[in-house]
Amino acid sequence: MAATYNILIMGASYGSLLASKLLFGGHSVKLVCLPAEADLINAEGFRVRLPVRGRAAPVELDSRKLPGRVSAGGTAGIDPKDYDLVALAMQEPQYRVPAVRELLDSVARAQVPCMSIMNMPPLAYLRRIPGLDTDSLKPAYTDAGVWNGFDPALITLCSPDPQAIRPPEEKVNVLNVTLPTNFKVARFPSPTHTALLRRLQDEIEAIRFDTPEGKIELPVKLKVHESVFVPLAKWAMLLTGNYRCVTADGTITIQEAVHRDVEASRSIYNFVVDLCVKLGAARADLVPFEKYAAAAQSLTRPSSAARALVNGAPFIERADKLVQLIAAQKGLRNPAIDATVALIDGRLEANRKKAA
Repeated sequence: MAATYNILIMGASYGSLLASKLLFGGHSVKLVCLPAEADLINAEGFRVRLPVRGRAAPVELDSRKLPGRVSAGGTAGIDPKDYDLVALAMQEPQYRVPAVRELLDSVARAQVPCMSIMNMPPLAYLRRIPGLDTDSLKPAYTDAGVWNGFDPALITLCSPDPQAIRPPEEKVNVLNVTLPTNFKVARFPSPTHTALLRRLQDEIEAIRFDTPEGKIELPVKLKVHESVFVPLAKWAMLLTGNYRCVTADGTITIQEAVHRDVEASRSIYNFVVDLCVKLGAARADLVPFEKYAAAAQSLTRPSSAARALVNGAPFIERADKLVQLIAAQKGLRNPAIDATVALIDGRLEANRKKAA
């Protein structure tokens, strides 16, 4: 039997979805999270509920019943050299918190391969894209300096296409998957590190889960791609749906953001797709608008970014601003994206003033 891996996941909310898949392979997963989450996960494990096509009720994965081992804790006392892979599953603003930043610095120094599943790509990953001036993109980050120590060759990006929420009425160790799509990860430059990803991909592909009606395949796979551009497919979705949940009057659902004016949505989506193609992406690597629009029909809540803004967050992930700045490098602009960026800038400024 092949040796198992030690995998560190920074962030236990979205991170538990990835962890649930890794545990099937018998690996050991350490989740870095808040004390209340860590205590609960160490005592009771975590639950991930996955909708499966053809089944009325979702399948519940209980980490305690899976072959691998999970533990959870804070940032203290972690030596990244003990791990074969580090997954970054917090939202980008969280990496500026001193204790988290300290752990991130030690991960960079340890030269451990890192896979980000953030909506906002680490700045070090963008350095893998030829011809991009990453210095001019720093204003899109809460604190761009946290990525300075990373070797771009050791960081990859996984498009976090699956959508998941923590149901407010449940304990914090429960995650409901609302859109069970795949994680699409770009290969590392190193064949050795890429082989690790491919092994995880194959193990996840092979999962068959016992149910009363027999063994079934589970959704949410890990798909390893040769192209550094594949994970950027999420940008068009974020700018068409997630960030447009923010309105002058409050928030709307992702479904409404996409479908209340489908032609306006198509125009924004195709602008971002065309921008990715200009950067070097193959159009076939990206998701067509029709496929996204169909998936958005099931996204009946406002995005996490919109909810955070309404709840007074002083910082959120700014993929909207990142895309605007990359477009500007190519001499392009889109009035609808400019309007979204300006609206969110204003909301964040108001939130910071209120918090001060």
